[in-house]
Amino acid sequence: MKTVAVIGMGTMGAPMASNLLKAGYDVVVHNRTRERELPLEKQGATRARTPAEAARGASVVLLCVSDTPDVEHLLLGKNGVDDGIEDGGLIIDCSTISPSATRDFARHFAARDVGFVDAPVSGGSEGAIHGTLAVMCGAQDAHFERARPVLEAIGGSITLVGPPGAGQVAKAVNQVVISGTYQAVAEGIVLAHKAGVDPESVIEAIAGGAAGSWVLENRAGNMIRDSYPLGFRVRLHRKDLGIALETARDGGAVLPIAAYVATSEDGLIADGHGDEDMSAIARAVRRGSGVPDGPLDA
Repeated sequence: MKTVAVIGMGTMGAPMASNLLKAGYDVVVHNRTRERELPLEKQGATRARTPAEAARGASVVLLCVSDTPDVEHLLLGKNGVDDGIEDGGLIIDCSTISPSATRDFARHFAARDVGFVDAPVSGGSEGAIHGTLAVMCGAQDAHFERARPVLEAIGGSITLVGPPGAGQVAKAVNQVVISGTYQAVAEGIVLAHKAGVDPESVIEAIAGGAAGSWVLENRAGNMIRDSYPLGFRVRLHRKDLGIALETARDGGAVLPIAAYVATSEDGLIADGHGDEDMSAIARAVRRGSGVPDGPLDA
């Protein structure tokens, strides 16, 4: 069996490692906070003290961490992946980071004949747990084909978008689109409530039509209950929107809805809601309409 090293045991990375174990891979895990490796060890994974140790002897190294500096440190820092991976290896980065930095990483590892696939994902914690994530890939064709079997263990939809960096651009587009969707669902719920109609009944009525979406199905309940258990953190989505807005500036695109949602998320983070699920964007919409905190009554 091929060995896959998984670095990053967060909300997404830990279930990815678990699904790779279920698919029959030998899995080596590493996380900066070492205790997070323990549940995977109980499932059969081997723990590694450093990224270099995790990469040593692995056919594939998969990363899933928070931001561009984290990826750079894990790949190129002291005892990083670059110190352990063998020539001819393959790196899959499922983090959401800068497209330009991704292209730099790919060029660095190409000099060692190490393949690099940027493979950011969408589908929330539920998708990570069930192995149904949408995976957006940037890579050379040959590297993508090598990565495909591993990606099939964690994702339900796997698409090669273009060369290295293209997957990150696709993820930026994804985050722009869902920012508007979350905002619109929150506004629709508040509109129903202020008009004196039960929001749950409205959501049921519109879900089968053109307004239907993953956000409506999976996060409208949070907004109605005014409870935002973690699925994907506000502060991480704000980071992603920062990448999207920077990419837009570089390309000359104007994104007014994304910019508005970014400002709302800045306020939520300042108020201490940065670690709630991003459906907490409803907090800002409710406040703007004078809707008090708490569940919305029928």
